Amino acid sequence: MNRDEILKLDNQLCFAVYAFSREMTRLYRPVLDKLGLTYTQYIVLLVLWEQDVITVKELGSRLYLDSGTLTPLLKKLEGMELLRRNRDPRDERNVIIRLTDRGHSLKEQAQEVPERVFCQIDIAQEEAFTMRKRLTELIEQVHQLTQEE
Repeated sequence: MNRDEILKLDNQLCFAVYAFSREMTRLYRPVLDKLGLTYTQYIVLLVLWEQDVITVKELGSRLYLDSGTLTPLLKKLEGMELLRRNRDPRDERNVIIRLTDRGHSLKEQAQEVPERVFCQIDIAQEEAFTMRKRLTELIEQVHQLTQEE
């Protein structure tokens, strides 16, 4: 690739990932609106449906979100009565997050979200799995590089 080609927007992996992420989020929006959730709230709940008791630090690590982004998000979800935040009695520096009964029951309604989103995309399940696996590997590589700074 010549020097002029290198700086073309269409040749940037970062732009393709950014644009894809925005478009996927837009695809989720109408489905999640029916649950009263934003995409970011949804991914927080996905983690909590897997592991109901988790610290804010662990959640942030899992979602690649810093506490400045996570704290208002968790306050909003707490206001929606989907989760509770409490200080860890063994270590006051840690905040533990737990789902409420309402948060647990929302999982049943959310079961259809992945299928409703992916039925709109013409991609084979195996191809989607391969793409997700490769993206996850790239995320880890880039994350390690950014943590070294």
